[in-house]
Amino acid sequence: MPLYEHVFLTRQDASNAQVDALTDQFKNVITSGGGTVGKTEYWGVKSLTFRIKKNRKAHYTLLNIDAPPAAITEMERQMSINEDVIRFMTVRVEQFEEGPSAMMRRRERDEREGFGDRGGFGFGGDRGGGGFGGDRGGRGGGFGRGRRDSESAPAPAPAGEGA
Repeated sequence: MPLYEHVFLTRQDASNAQVDALTDQFKNVITSGGGTVGKTEYWGVKSLTFRIKKNRKAHYTLLNIDAPPAAITEMERQMSINEDVIRFMTVRVEQFEEGPSAMMRRRERDEREGFGDRGGFGFGGDRGGGGFGGDRGGRGGGFGRGRRDSESAPAPAPAGEGA
């Protein structure tokens, strides 16, 4: 039977119990279709790059599936009907990756290095940076709109007046 890696995203306001119930439901669809689900990984709630169906975050789950194409089609059909699933993707692979996936290895590395869930570099502090002023004040350098008071520039003359 062909091998598949399947990732699905669940709404951000779904509880962990609901995500586990959905995972079990989709596993049952695969097993009833004559396949098996090898590894299941819950990657946690992560920010999305752009909004998907008014969600800014989603629960990510990976399934390694060994099943006939008909079982995959049925699982995807049920996912498209389910309101809690906002996206899914199935990729056929030659063999499964041994051990934890790249996302799980990244999470372990981030926890060891002290980044936690935030993931990366902040602005300011001892890493350099400095703030971005923008149009809301702050101590930005060149990214803002400039000063907005009367000292920054003289007011333009009204149209139709003057010499």
